[in-house]
Amino acid sequence: MTRNWHTQEGFPLPLGATVTPGGVNFAVFSEHAERLYLCLYNEAGDELSRLPFTHKQRGIWHMEVLDVHEGQHYGLRAEGPFDLEAMHLFNPSKLLIDPYAKRLSSRLVFHDEQITLTPNGQLDSRDSGACVPKAIVTTPSPSKHSLTAKPKASARSLYEMHIKGFSQQLDINASLQGTYLGACSESAINHLTSLGISTIQLMPCFAFADEIHLQDKGLSNYWGYNPINFFTPDDRYAISDAVEEFKTMVATFHKAGFEVILDVVYNHTAESELTHGTTCYRGLDNSNYYRHSQGQYLNFTGCGNCVDTYHPATVRLVCDSMRYWVETMGVDGFRFDLGVDLGREHHDFSPNAPLLQAILQDPILSETTLVMEPWDIGPNGYQVGHFPRGFIECNDKYRDTIRRFWRGDANTIQEFATRLMGSRDLFHKGHKCALHSVNYITYHDGYTLRDLVSYHRRHNVDNRENNRDGHTDNISQNFGVEGETNDVRIREARLTQQKCFMATLLFSQGTPHILGGDELSHSQNGNNNAYCQDNEITWLGWHDSEERQVLSHLISEALSLRQQYPVLAEALLPDDPLYRHKTADDIGWFNEFGQSMSLDDWQHPERDYLSVQMTESSSNTKLWLVFYREDQPIKVRTPDGYEIKSVLFCTDNNVQTQQNEFELTRRSVLLIELTS
Repeated sequence: MTRNWHTQEGFPLPLGATVTPGGVNFAVFSEHAERLYLCLYNEAGDELSRLPFTHKQRGIWHMEVLDVHEGQHYGLRAEGPFDLEAMHLFNPSKLLIDPYAKRLSSRLVFHDEQITLTPNGQLDSRDSGACVPKAIVTTPSPSKHSLTAKPKASARSLYEMHIKGFSQQLDINASLQGTYLGACSESAINHLTSLGISTIQLMPCFAFADEIHLQDKGLSNYWGYNPINFFTPDDRYAISDAVEEFKTMVATFHKAGFEVILDVVYNHTAESELTHGTTCYRGLDNSNYYRHSQGQYLNFTGCGNCVDTYHPATVRLVCDSMRYWVETMGVDGFRFDLGVDLGREHHDFSPNAPLLQAILQDPILSETTLVMEPWDIGPNGYQVGHFPRGFIECNDKYRDTIRRFWRGDANTIQEFATRLMGSRDLFHKGHKCALHSVNYITYHDGYTLRDLVSYHRRHNVDNRENNRDGHTDNISQNFGVEGETNDVRIREARLTQQKCFMATLLFSQGTPHILGGDELSHSQNGNNNAYCQDNEITWLGWHDSEERQVLSHLISEALSLRQQYPVLAEALLPDDPLYRHKTADDIGWFNEFGQSMSLDDWQHPERDYLSVQMTESSSNTKLWLVFYREDQPIKVRTPDGYEIKSVLFCTDNNVQTQQNEFELTRRSVLLIELTS
């Protein structure tokens, strides 16, 4: 069915589809297109009309279509040069998704008809209209942002959650399992509240697609780091309405007192390599949306393409997307995947890159919580500590050092102390405080905490890549048996190691990050790259166990102490210019004899014991943190001149303290209040 539609000039901003009193205004950026068409569809997927845009300014095509309403399905087609050397790949045979679409009619599944460039470099003329999702005109209502107050930076603790993995096996109504609403169900809220975490970090929720190689293997993308569109929430986790259910989830988390940040993927898209599917950006203006050189993509992400965030149009796109997720969807911040790509100018990284500065000067975005993954795989792609103030950064040096220390590696004590105190070699005194360091032992990409103490080698056969994928150097140990065991001694040693890891994390200077499921001692059977495992390997198991009880209680107890004693998160060092306007805290390092650490102590390659005494200036409370990584008896004395007032925390319930000494028989972490 076709009909005549009346159009008029419309307006170039805002981009996307905007409902007007008389119809809908459509505005699309495509600087190099010679003609752009709006394709209107009915809900059955039949094309109703193809309307040419007749107005263009500053690279933006725009028109208002009268008598079109909310809920209208549509797509785009673009005509222009087909010139691989100049990276122009216009092909009107390919239906394109509006980059600013707020809803999609279906999920994107790869079909051969979506290819625009054949392997021999020719234009593919097959029409893709039947196999590309249609954008849907929608105007979601603004979020009723109910978070009364953001957590203080010193009190922030991140909990990384995969919507489906967290809720798929939760004891809730089956219709809610694996969904946005399941993740914020009463059972979920009760669990998260009991832990005492402040911030829920959601793994990607942008609409995403399965990679072609996963489709071919009968697997699927589970993590979601393969976005189609930067505005649309994925409907995999929805019951009926992904937009409203996501907003309800965030509002429910807010009501329970949680901050919510979203893991976002602005560095690449699901269009992947040049010879893969063309469904949006490549067909609209490939040379502007993606980084390229000499007729090839600059693949700094390892995902086939990388978004050119140096271009003004993509800076606008990312910032518009971020504001949408804050103002309409309700989130409080973002964690940026492969953030170095966002900070590249022409190709090199700079803390003054346009996108980073645009975010920091924006009155809305600059007030959100901004967590940066400070690397990509491009040149000079490792930039930990180099992002501008306003971003906090994931610290993999912390992860590796803490793992090495507790594994028993030699020559680790000095760096262990540096990481414990907020990695001030990276986040330099006078410039950034320790809270800029996002400390973690485990993340989604790698071993879980239980697997870190259970496996020596990766076990990724289920990924169907012949166990070649994933990290090879995991700095792990299995305590004598690879994988699960019924040996009580080994199980006890593994639980003790998990306790020491978690206690170290939560008593370290900086911002702690907990991988969801570690509090349950969740195992992925040694898979350290479970991005394609949408099954019980990754779904959290909620059965009761000693490990779950012990670890969940430890996290709750440690986070409570961290709230009670802010010096555990951020010590005000006397030689740090950041704190000249405040009274400094007092820090001292001591060996097992209660003596100040000597140069020989610091340089001993096999040192297994370290302690730090912190006097909090605001309360004059004297805290003593003790770390011991061996399983042999050792006598420990308090720092000279101090006695034990109370043991606030101990990973070993069998430790018996006296006035100023005690014996440790296994690896342990203790927090003790001292008195003089």
